[in-house]
Amino acid sequence: MTNPARTTPAETPARLTVRPTTPADQPVLERLWLLFRHDMSERSGALPDPSGQFRRERLDAAFTEPGWRGVVAHLEPAGGPVSPVGFALVRGLDGPTRVLSSFFVVRGVRRIGIGRDLAAQVLRSFPGSWEIAFQDANAPAVRFWRTVATDAVGEAWTEEHRAVPGRPDVPPDTWISFTTR
Repeated sequence: MTNPARTTPAETPARLTVRPTTPADQPVLERLWLLFRHDMSERSGALPDPSGQFRRERLDAAFTEPGWRGVVAHLEPAGGPVSPVGFALVRGLDGPTRVLSSFFVVRGVRRIGIGRDLAAQVLRSFPGSWEIAFQDANAPAVRFWRTVATDAVGEAWTEEHRAVPGRPDVPPDTWISFTTR
């Protein structure tokens, strides 16, 4: 899965490569996971444990559990080193509905289309029913996921609020649902 000729913030032509993870990708995803969880902690208030790690059950599941799949994105600038720039974790591949469990793009390539390209390639890779959750308090995520859903299926998507299981102290998540072909 590639997308030719993206532009990085430094205006260098680059190619986005998106592929399923392999066990060899686990160290890179572990590092990206820390960045992802750090970003999310701004909204969730989650803190690292005494060792400096955040909860990582979803990351571990992507490498060990049936029905889960990780996807990693790399940016290949012309004449430069290949850099990991994001990932997605998908669950439910062994059931009727895929759930985008985690999604992350490094800050250095946000707002230039990398996230939309990564999301589109993930959705195309696993056609079927999808659900994607986000928080209304995260305005960029609200805009982003509504745009991704519209790009994927036009207006054929729905949105609903659902309580977070076991967390009556937090606002409900917003869930977008749609089906890709």
